[in-house]
Amino acid sequence: MGIPPAVVSAARAGWHWQWLQLMNGLGPADGDGNYTRPLAAFAAKPPLPDNAAEPGAHVLIVGRSCPWAHRAWLVWQLRQLQGSIDLLIVEPDPAAGRWRFNQPFLGCTTLLELYQNAGAGPGQRATVPVLVERASGRVVVGESARLMELLNGWPSDSGAPDLEPQPLLPSINAWRERLQSSVNDGVYRCGFARNQAAYDRAETALFTTLEQAEEALAGDAGGPWLCGPQLTLADVQLFPTLIRLELVYAPLFGVSRRPLWQLPALWRWRQRFFQLPGIGDTCCDQAWRQDYFGALFPLQPSGIVPAGPPLATLVQAKLQP
Repeated sequence: MGIPPAVVSAARAGWHWQWLQLMNGLGPADGDGNYTRPLAAFAAKPPLPDNAAEPGAHVLIVGRSCPWAHRAWLVWQLRQLQGSIDLLIVEPDPAAGRWRFNQPFLGCTTLLELYQNAGAGPGQRATVPVLVERASGRVVVGESARLMELLNGWPSDSGAPDLEPQPLLPSINAWRERLQSSVNDGVYRCGFARNQAAYDRAETALFTTLEQAEEALAGDAGGPWLCGPQLTLADVQLFPTLIRLELVYAPLFGVSRRPLWQLPALWRWRQRFFQLPGIGDTCCDQAWRQDYFGALFPLQPSGIVPAGPPLATLVQAKLQP
């Protein structure tokens, strides 16, 4: 005998209410159901520290699964900053909803402790990426966009690329602003939308911007990078989202209307970026899937991590003509 419709209706209503409570804890939304990303602590871009060139004086803290940390990690790698800034990877603690250190760092076992010791308010989140001065424990900056810019101006070995060349700044800034809202944040606006209308707005904006990027790369005067012949911070900002698209965002956040292979210029752009020296070392596809599917309970209540395509199929396969 089937379950009575009244029981199904009551269960559905009860689950929807509980889902909204869980989603409010996962990420806030405005009155129209649009996800709104909380402001980061230590968000202002500081001047370049006097001891910037001193080996090991600063530590860049990242998490493998976080796309915001990934963009800072990419700049650190591309700018060849290994000699002056140490890299420290924290691990997620899904049960506690925070990042933890594998070994105590500056007397702290969690990133939240480090933030609080550095003066963060009790209600502020402890997020990655974050740049820390080792000797004092001071947080230099904890906002990814400003951290990218600071690392681009950090002293580095000769031959490291300038990712913000002055002649391209107008184009770089325009792309970065567009990508931040509709693509980098856009996939989360889709996944964390509270209703159909909020999802539809975010999903439309996401694919509109991806199609604009496709046109920019495919045009006669376009490419091989978003702003022309030179790799810039605009490319760095787009890559962490697109490299996670098929593996995480399409199945979990519902952004599968148009697979990336249908945007061939973007597909080749992603492969070109991945093949840059050291970039593959920053791409941890198993950690991405485990952390997203295993930790975002309101979106995946079962905790099951589904199978997905190997990363190699996305960064090596050639499109058919």
